Amino acid sequence: MPSMKFANILLENNPRAIAYPGMYCKADQPVVFDDETADWVMLRAGVFDFTTYFNSLSVAKLRKYTIAEDFTLHVELKGAACEVQQTMGDAFAAHSILVDGSVQQVAASEEWQSVDLPLRVDENMVIVGFSITTQGRVEIRNGFYGVDYSGELRDVELALSTTTFKKESYIINNVNLVRQHILESEDDIASHFHMYVIDNGRTLDAEGMSGDGVQVIPNDNVGGAGGFTRGMLTAMEQTPVATNVLLMDDDVAVSPESIKRTYNLLRLLKEEYRDAMISGAMLNFEIGEDQWEDIGFMTPEGTFAPCKPSIRLTKFEDLIYNETFTTTSTMRKSMYAAWWYCCIPIDVIKRNGLPLPFFVRCDDAEYGIRCKTPFITMNGLCIWHLSFHERYNAAVERYQTTRNTMVAQAVCDMAPSSDFMHELKNNIRLELKKFGYENAELCLDAFEDFLKGPEFISTPGIAEKTFMAANRNKEQLVDFETLQRQADEDPDLKGFNVHDIDRQLIDGNKPRTIAQRLDDFVTDNGQRYLTSEGKGYAVIPMQGWLYPAGVIRGKKKLVIMDWYNRKGAIRAKDAKRYQQIEKRYKRDLKYYKANIDRLKQEYAEARQTLTSVDYWKHYLKMA
Repeated sequence: MPSMKFANILLENNPRAIAYPGMYCKADQPVVFDDETADWVMLRAGVFDFTTYFNSLSVAKLRKYTIAEDFTLHVELKGAACEVQQTMGDAFAAHSILVDGSVQQVAASEEWQSVDLPLRVDENMVIVGFSITTQGRVEIRNGFYGVDYSGELRDVELALSTTTFKKESYIINNVNLVRQHILESEDDIASHFHMYVIDNGRTLDAEGMSGDGVQVIPNDNVGGAGGFTRGMLTAMEQTPVATNVLLMDDDVAVSPESIKRTYNLLRLLKEEYRDAMISGAMLNFEIGEDQWEDIGFMTPEGTFAPCKPSIRLTKFEDLIYNETFTTTSTMRKSMYAAWWYCCIPIDVIKRNGLPLPFFVRCDDAEYGIRCKTPFITMNGLCIWHLSFHERYNAAVERYQTTRNTMVAQAVCDMAPSSDFMHELKNNIRLELKKFGYENAELCLDAFEDFLKGPEFISTPGIAEKTFMAANRNKEQLVDFETLQRQADEDPDLKGFNVHDIDRQLIDGNKPRTIAQRLDDFVTDNGQRYLTSEGKGYAVIPMQGWLYPAGVIRGKKKLVIMDWYNRKGAIRAKDAKRYQQIEKRYKRDLKYYKANIDRLKQEYAEARQTLTSVDYWKHYLKMA
């Protein structure tokens, strides 16, 4: 039976790996990098367990999705005597389990010795791995998992497309990693891989950075949707034509090993999974062992949500949960893979068309839901990304999300059971109750742009123009020093001192009685029917989706704080402005009800054009 190397045993010498060694190896003694020999060293006598996020093998998924039949471990060791033993984890494992009868003894030696350990796999095993028990210092190199497979490997030409806008440091680092560890490697992927950097900011040295498998393409600022579409088109037209395109955000950290494993997984896929999208997980850039999402779905309420809860990848039981999790029927109706790391077959793009011209937000969700492919996730396939709650932007959440979800549902019937009109109403009321009038108006700006029909959204330049306008019109935050100065000049904020504030106060809330809840519901925090000027102030978090109802009720002023970025703003109750926004919303709603059938038909008829190669080549000035 033929065999191939599937996954390297991964040890990395970067700040993230040093901070979270349990992602690679759990040990009672240090594992260090020897600068002189460029090898890794298990420093002293101890137990070194490699059944971890990066170094376990996902045998249950490999047996499900691929033609892999048998599995082996290869590793080279030098130094003190040691023993290598297979480990495994089943559905109920809280820690790695040693596999009886799998021990290989390795005598002490100053020469490198190869260990080839056949791995015993049964239907109850979710992951397998290995543990090394050493009697002293042992060096380790050239470790990998091999698979024996039945049938033929797929021919794969993998194109990596990343879109950037003035984030040079991330891009340059990732290009260097790809060059060093993929294009200059001896692995099969090296001769079947291209990287495209779509430079929407036109700030990179395209000529200097391009060459040897990397191409930097200057592009207009057409957002992530336009940049990734440019990457798709380029991959479709390369020679040889790409079979799969891997879309990856610019502001991420990635291990090249994840890309190598993605390529190898593509080569091994069974026929019934040839159209699957491979979705890499988003790990928290700040807390590198925490996984935020690998697959998402659109809720019936019309919001984006991860399928899985947050997972800590240094906990063994979470490694198992990550592999065995089964999506619900509700999730499966509207699942998607986000484009921070998503590998899409070119045949899927040819059948389903290109993305919608959204600039940012919802482009990936709509596309995944539209294509209705299987999704494959796997431990070890990931990127590290700044978490979204640390970079909340009302222009994205209130304008882009509102408009784009409505357009996507109208054009491509995205998530037909999701009620985006209810989400619009809820978001407007939420902002109004918190005196966030600018952000409530962004929701209406988005709604009104949707009501203009497909001709508006399809016009080249409109996507950037409207997003830039939303950023200008959103509530503007100021640094803490300016915030304090503004508070000192406001008699209603007497006694406010930013240095007396802490996260407990910002994130806190108070319980409400039933009568208080009813009053808030009827009056929208004293702004309709029974209006009141309000008294005092409260400090609340800036994220739009949060509703500290007990803290804000009856207040005259609110101080919103983005503690992570050390910014904030002062809001004042304005019942007159509330009434103006409500009147505008009712006017828009009346127009919507009178015209929605026509709009739905126009949007649906525009689908073929908006997702076509000809339209996008004109939009991107490629034609």
